[in-house]
Amino acid sequence: MMKNIKSNKIITSLAISLVGVSMFFSCVIQDNFDYQESGVTGELGVSALEFFQTNDSFSMLRNAIELTGLEAVYGGGEIRTFIAPTNAAFNAYLQSNGYGSLSEVPVPILRNVLRYHIVKARVIFTDPELFESNRPLPYETESGQTMFLSHNANFIGLINQNTSRQWEIATSNLEPTNGVIHVVNAIVFFSAQSVNLDALDPSVKTDTIFPIYDAFVNGGSFAGTNYGTNPLLRVKNVTGAGDFDRRAYLLFDLNEFQSEGVITDLRFQIGVVFTHARNDLLDLYNVNDTTWTEMGLNWNNATMPDDGPIASLRTTRIPAFNYDITEFFETRESRGKITLMLDGEATKDETNDLASKEHPTFPPPMLIATIATGNSVLEFVTNAGFSVERGGSIAWDNSILEISGAGANDIIYTVEEVPENGWIVSGASILQVGNRFTQNDINVMNLSYVNDGNGATDKIVLSARDRAGARLDAFEVMISIQ
Repeated sequence: MMKNIKSNKIITSLAISLVGVSMFFSCVIQDNFDYQESGVTGELGVSALEFFQTNDSFSMLRNAIELTGLEAVYGGGEIRTFIAPTNAAFNAYLQSNGYGSLSEVPVPILRNVLRYHIVKARVIFTDPELFESNRPLPYETESGQTMFLSHNANFIGLINQNTSRQWEIATSNLEPTNGVIHVVNAIVFFSAQSVNLDALDPSVKTDTIFPIYDAFVNGGSFAGTNYGTNPLLRVKNVTGAGDFDRRAYLLFDLNEFQSEGVITDLRFQIGVVFTHARNDLLDLYNVNDTTWTEMGLNWNNATMPDDGPIASLRTTRIPAFNYDITEFFETRESRGKITLMLDGEATKDETNDLASKEHPTFPPPMLIATIATGNSVLEFVTNAGFSVERGGSIAWDNSILEISGAGANDIIYTVEEVPENGWIVSGASILQVGNRFTQNDINVMNLSYVNDGNGATDKIVLSARDRAGARLDAFEVMISIQ
C-alpha cells in the first residue's frame, strides 16, 4: 500500500488498524472507513491463512478452508491474490442455495468455490498497470476460470466488471507474506454476458390453433352427464371414479397450423380460473380416440390413455398452465387430430378449474407452435469430452465441446441428463435437467464440471438448437475420472 494516500488515492474501503509488532493481531474489518495517512501500510507480516485464522470476521472462510483441505494454498509460499469473502458473504451463499451450514455443502462444490476466489498472480491496485479506472484485466484463477479485476472512477475495486455480474471490493490491498488480499461481502463467480435464450431468429414464426372440442367428464352419479357447454374444464382426482372425480378432454387438429416450415417447439397453454396451487402434479396425456364429440362426451364413454403422461407440471398460482409437448409431437408420424386429457395427481383431491373455449373472459386453450425455416444446419466441430481428477473440477472450453452453424450466443444447449458422479456448475448455480446455456458460455469457460469423488467415468447428456430451428438430438459428453 502506498503511503501518500492523498496524492495516490489508494483503493481501500475500510481502515485497518496496525499497531507496532502486534500489527497483525489488531487487524479488524470495520463497518466504516477513513483514509489512513502516511506511516500506515497494508503489510500484514503473516500469510493469508494465518490472517484468516486469527480474525473473527473470516471465521467461515477459515472453516471453508479446513473443510476443503486448501490450507497449503492459503498458507504456502506461492504468491497469490486471495479474494476473501466475509462471514456475511458465506451466510448469504448458504441461504440462497438452501444449505444450513458449510458442512452441508458438498466438499467438491465448496472447494471449487474457493478455488475461483484465488487468483494465480499478485494483483494490487497500486500497480501502475491497474491504475487506469474502468479497465478490467483478466486473470486466471485456481479453478481454471477467468476473473476480471479493476476499479471505477471513484477508486472502488471491482470484480468481473462488464460481465453479467460484478461486485465491489470492500477492502483492498492487504498484503500477507504470500500475496494480496481483497475483501468482498459476497461469494463471487464468473458469469458471461447474459442473452435472451428465448429470442428467435427473425425468420422464425409462431402459429396458434384452438381446440375443435373441449369438455370435462365427471364420475360417480354424474357419469352420464355431458358438460360440453360448460365454461370450465374441471379437473380433480379423489378416488379415481367417484362423484368428485373429473378429467378434461380437448381435441385439436394439427393440420390447422398454417405457417410453412418446421415446428421446432410445441406448447399447450390453458388459462387457470382457480387452483388450490398445492404443488401437486397435473398431468397431460395423449388419448388415441379422436372420434368423440363435444356434446356427446361423458364419463361412461370417454377413452382413457394407453400410456403415461406426455407432460406434467406442479400447480402454482399463475394465470395459465403451460406444457411443453415438443417431444410428443416429434414422435408422431403425421400431424392430424390429437386428443389431450388432463388429470390430477391420484388421491390428492386438488381442484383445478381451467378455462374452456366457451369461457367469457379467459383466452381459450391453445397450442402454440414455433416454426422455423429449417434452412440452417448445426454440426459438431468437436465433442472430445475431458478428464478430471477424482474430487476435482475442470472449466469447459471449446476444446471440449464446440458446435458450428450459428453465432456462439445463438447455439443453445439444453441439459437432458445430469452427471451421476458430479455436477455441472454455471456461475454459482448447479445445472438441472432442462437448464440451458450457450456455446459462448463454453467458449469463455463459464461452465465447470465438479466431480463428487466417485466413479471412473461420467457423462452429461445435452441437446442443441439454434434460433432458426436447426437441432441436434441428445448426445453425450464423456468424462474420464482419474
